[in-house]
Amino acid sequence: MLFGLIKNHVVLYLVIFQKELIKLNHLSYRAQPRYLITLKEMSQHNYYVYITTNPNKTVLYTGVTNDLKRRLFEHQENKVKRKTFAGKFYCYQLIYFEHFTNIEHAIAREKQIKNWSRKKKLYIISLKNPNWNFLNKEIYTS
Repeated sequence: MLFGLIKNHVVLYLVIFQKELIKLNHLSYRAQPRYLITLKEMSQHNYYVYITTNPNKTVLYTGVTNDLKRRLFEHQENKVKRKTFAGKFYCYQLIYFEHFTNIEHAIAREKQIKNWSRKKKLYIISLKNPNWNFLNKEIYTS
């Protein structure tokens, strides 16, 4: 297996030989002979920036994930664990999310939203979800 990285162009390539098993991000891939994977192709997946709130809609939590359904379930499970922010403040009700296919864009957006004032966060939530409906059921049934 050959790994290469060109810093100026941020190109990562893997030359993989037949029947060789590689692990990337805790997932296993079986490769065909001489298959080329670029960093751009590896990052074209589903990522979500999301905002959850508590049942009284008084606390906001912003996060990023590659599996929104699983992450909402984890927040729900954490509501009795006082060690996490979402658990401590019962932030398990989804009220806003954005979809991305590139993890770098999703992380940048999460950081941007986290740095915003509460007023600005309330504004973007109201644009997509004016009634502040909890969206968990919509995600669980999709």
